[in-house]
Amino acid sequence: MGQDQTKHQIEKGLHLYQSNQTEKALRVWMRVLEKSADPAGRFRVLGCLITAHAEMGRYKDMLKFAVVQIDTARELEDPDYLTESYLNLARSNEKLCEFQKTISYCKTCLNMQGTTVSVQLNGQVSLSMGNAFLGLSIFQKALECFEKALRYAHNNDDKMLECRVCCSLGNFYTQIKDYEKALFFPCKAAELVNDYGKGWSLKYRAMSQYHMAVAYRKLGRLADAMDCCEESMKIALQHGDRPLQALCLLCFADIHRSRKDVQTAFPRYDSSMSIMTEIGNRLGLIQVLLGVTKCWMIQKELDKALESTEKAQELAEGLGNKLGLLKVHCLCERIYRTKEQQRELRDHVVKFHECVEEMELYCGMCGESIGEKNNQLQALPCSHFFHLKCLQTNGTRGCPNCRRLSVKPGYV
Repeated sequence: MGQDQTKHQIEKGLHLYQSNQTEKALRVWMRVLEKSADPAGRFRVLGCLITAHAEMGRYKDMLKFAVVQIDTARELEDPDYLTESYLNLARSNEKLCEFQKTISYCKTCLNMQGTTVSVQLNGQVSLSMGNAFLGLSIFQKALECFEKALRYAHNNDDKMLECRVCCSLGNFYTQIKDYEKALFFPCKAAELVNDYGKGWSLKYRAMSQYHMAVAYRKLGRLADAMDCCEESMKIALQHGDRPLQALCLLCFADIHRSRKDVQTAFPRYDSSMSIMTEIGNRLGLIQVLLGVTKCWMIQKELDKALESTEKAQELAEGLGNKLGLLKVHCLCERIYRTKEQQRELRDHVVKFHECVEEMELYCGMCGESIGEKNNQLQALPCSHFFHLKCLQTNGTRGCPNCRRLSVKPGYV
């Protein structure tokens, strides 16, 4: 297959893919991969296959094609191709919750400065890196990366990237419980879709609606949460977007649990868990198991609740997800307090405080914890964040956290 024919077949596949004929598109692209002698064409078709498999939640296949793409990029001996293929490798590992690998590949991309494509891709690299740091609950570095990605988006007038970063920032602020910002950022993403997204994939609309649903639920606005989640789910079903379907099912389950309708919540958790397991979203599985634990606690089935926390703890330890561990210790503390098992209770209290210290989840001004309840937070330029009221009350001459970190221990 020559260069022109390769190009024609890739375009044919893209047309089929955009018309929701995904399996036909995949067959066309796989044929190109088998028959084309044009390395640049093969590189491009591998990019199409990586994107398609990412959206279907076939993350292991996505990684497989990313590895082949790296080899093709080396064959082309072009640093632009190599940068792009390392980003795809980073994104594949991010989807499979291999966060340390993601960070490593992102750093490789950022070290390839000077290539024309790296300037365009640096924003996407920063976003992927931020998502990986968030998966590891390293909040300051995650925020630093998201803000860097946002700067790239603004500088390059890249509205699609800005939309994706806003959704990640929504997730970030949901995790540290500033629900006002958790809603603000996906609402901003939805605005970008409305204003600029006429030719975009509907996944951008679905993504912003899902993150709005999560924030609305946290704020207790359950009817609004349900409306946004239903719209997101409708698009996810139309496009065969399995990862988003799993997240929407989790959100539906959480909404029903918030309404104390445990019997409706359980099957939604089960369906979400089934898809999360199938696609390999272990971070999502932790959230499902924590929701299931809370349902068992509502029903006062404490032994079943402990079974779920054990599974969640195992996953969180495997991923290095410290916030997941903190939530496990918090729930176990409540369970053992009810069961009046003092030794186990004390053990989880100690581990809970260790997690808080490790994640620096406390305000460097008042010393109170962050992420325990809904609170307005404000980040300084260094990406350390504090209670907004503390910054307004005390003002700041530089960051107290950074000052503490720079103090060297004296000679004894």
